Amino acid sequence: MQNLINDLQSLHRFLARQTIYPILLSTFLALALFSARVFQSHSFSYRNLIWNLFLAWLPYLFSIWAAALYISRPGRWWVIIFPGILWLIFFPNAPYIITDFLHLADRPGIPLWFDILMLAAFAWTGCFLAIASLRTMQILVKNHLGWFMSWVFAGTALTLGGIGIYLGRFSRWNSWDIFFSPKEILFDVAVRVVNPLSNLNFFGFTAIITAFLIVCYLMFISIRRDTNLYR
Repeated sequence: MQNLINDLQSLHRFLARQTIYPILLSTFLALALFSARVFQSHSFSYRNLIWNLFLAWLPYLFSIWAAALYISRPGRWWVIIFPGILWLIFFPNAPYIITDFLHLADRPGIPLWFDILMLAAFAWTGCFLAIASLRTMQILVKNHLGWFMSWVFAGTALTLGGIGIYLGRFSRWNSWDIFFSPKEILFDVAVRVVNPLSNLNFFGFTAIITAFLIVCYLMFISIRRDTNLYR
């Protein structure tokens, strides 16, 4: 019995370090608002938010997997490579929910302010999942490659996240398409990069979204400075 209690306490401490409890609370709030909207309007408008929220959880779960492997197999840094790659591929899905504000419209039966708050709850949860998972991955990188490389990693991930959000919203690529159409995705990006004057939307959107994510991330880590979580 004591062993079970100790295991549960260890699990609690590990999950608390991943900020899972406020993330769960934020998720439940978003789902509660959506459920209330369905109940009141008798329609499933914005149902895409549920799928997008599920996808937003994937990079967070991959980061927890990487952290668990890192702790359970000390010294074997290579064990986090596979979940780390999966995390990076699916990372844009978390903050992608921000772009669902494009669907905002005044619809009958529900006040516009309610839909704004509901979309904000989903968008915040997605951003929260993104920055929490990135913080975990950055700390793992820092423990092996040092402070400077960890920030190179974080900056690169946030920039790729911004590009991924653009590709998902405007080119309609999905994260899993990287497994089935990698050449097409790279060509899509390359065409935009080599023709900047013809693709100002791409650069403008990516720059603004990336800047937004950087600000969110810096705010998060300025509040939570436990940089030695996994040592």
